[in-house]
Amino acid sequence: MNNKNESVTSVDVIISGLGPTGATLAHLLGKRGLSVLVLEREPMFYGNARAVYTDDECMRVMQAAGVAAELSANMQVDTPAQWVLANGKILGQYWRLDRPYGWPIINFLYQPWLETTLSDLLERYPNVRVARGRELTQFTQDEHGVTVTHQATSTFRFSDATDARQACEVDPDPQTIRGRYLVGADGGRSTVREALGIGMSGKNFPEPWLVVDLEMKEGEDALRHLPYFSFICDPDCPTVCCPQPGRFHRFEFMLMPGQTREQMEDPTVVRNLISRYVDPDKFEVKRKLVYTFNALVAKDWRKGRVLIAGDAAHMTPQFMGQGMSSGVRDAYNLAWKIDAVIKGQAGERLLDTYGSERFHHAKAMIDISVQMKDFVSMSSPVSSLMRNLLVKTVLATPFLGRYVREGRFKPAPTYAPDSYLGMPRRHRRSPEGRMIPQPEVRTFKGQRVLLDDLLGDGFALIGLEVDPRAHLSQASRKLLDIQHTRFATLFPFGTRPQGADTGRSNTSELLELEDVQGEMVAWFKRSGFSSGAVAVVRPDKFTFAMVEAADLDRAINELKFQLQWSPGSDVVAEEPRLLRKIA
Repeated sequence: MNNKNESVTSVDVIISGLGPTGATLAHLLGKRGLSVLVLEREPMFYGNARAVYTDDECMRVMQAAGVAAELSANMQVDTPAQWVLANGKILGQYWRLDRPYGWPIINFLYQPWLETTLSDLLERYPNVRVARGRELTQFTQDEHGVTVTHQATSTFRFSDATDARQACEVDPDPQTIRGRYLVGADGGRSTVREALGIGMSGKNFPEPWLVVDLEMKEGEDALRHLPYFSFICDPDCPTVCCPQPGRFHRFEFMLMPGQTREQMEDPTVVRNLISRYVDPDKFEVKRKLVYTFNALVAKDWRKGRVLIAGDAAHMTPQFMGQGMSSGVRDAYNLAWKIDAVIKGQAGERLLDTYGSERFHHAKAMIDISVQMKDFVSMSSPVSSLMRNLLVKTVLATPFLGRYVREGRFKPAPTYAPDSYLGMPRRHRRSPEGRMIPQPEVRTFKGQRVLLDDLLGDGFALIGLEVDPRAHLSQASRKLLDIQHTRFATLFPFGTRPQGADTGRSNTSELLELEDVQGEMVAWFKRSGFSSGAVAVVRPDKFTFAMVEAADLDRAINELKFQLQWSPGSDVVAEEPRLLRKIA
């Protein structure tokens, strides 16, 4: 896939690693027309399933990358999650069926399908090249860019049953390439992070778990009795039971004192463990591996023109399914900022907000994952009994019960105060630094469309029953045009202006939208605004500002200041650039 042999002298962005984070970033940058080289050490995808879940925020990112339809076709959505006692009784469940960000909140996936789909779809971009079987060995940077040396990988994974690597005789064939930026999305043992000397803070957990990935044999129907995701709260053997699309299923078993890796990876032991829940004769064991996990976050996410993302920047325990998802959020946050800096739409200081914004949210996901781990892995009968009583009490309490049943304990897509690109929050419900909703809206042609598909990849101004353009100075309009801003007027459903004196809008200049279910109007109202307010929305669909229309110029002046934009620095985006080849 895009693994051509021709050399290149320079690209806009070099990405080390083609996991979900690197692949998502390559899509987002490729779609914006930047030239990208992805270095992936594995010569072919080796097939191990790690992530099993993603959420609505990340599917929104995939929508922005133009791959959501292909990915969602192979996902299991809206699956309830539950805590189950050792005797099979349900302690509690949580799920949400609404779609505040336009996609199902719960999406179970099979990572090999997801990764191969992401990598295959990169073929659509002539400006993106993937070099498989090539690993970054070193790099140097200066004020203008980064010079990366890479060579053929000398160790490979040959099996999807283990994570073991084997050495091979290869010609190293060292090569160098120049990039304006380098992003290390090269995993928890990141070469890029190590070379930058960036440390990590947090905790390594010694408690080992056995993961068993199963594939149901052809013609069998042996999983109908396990339709939901379950934390099995058995003090004698805490277990995770995870459905996946197709014929795949995963179990995870916590090792108890005295149990060893060698013992638990023995096929007979594995068979006995899974036989508690399924008929082992109807399945093939794809992988059985004892692992420990980490809860770590990098102290720095950027040094000069080199940045880190995904597991290179944070390692998240698996208990909330947020490891891969956090990396996808990194890619979305970073892509538009690198693009803006390269195209002269912002100063380099914008890249500092990548780490300041993502650090706190990634840390919050790590913390809730650790709390969930502690909650489900209790092995003391007394502690387990107290936990069970607590859950029953909470679920019986109206407000707290709803909070738990709807899974609202997961950190919201909100950036910490004073850490984000945007105007300060005025009160607790202020929308600045928070992701905007994504409902379906009705266009003037009568079509129902997800909001982001109309707002595009740049900044957007959404006026509630007001045309934002009418309240902009010439200087503000110039900045917004350089940013390829889209303008929209939003009406409550059924209130679009009518009559002989009302012309139909030119949608190339102004989007006139109706709020089909009232979600956006309610969002303005929760934020303390009504008719006549304007939301300034960032390319990653976080709110920069919400103001009365009369104050819009002030907000745009603040945007100009925070972007470090000056009229002499504007560079209008050109057509997608092909990789520059050596003649």
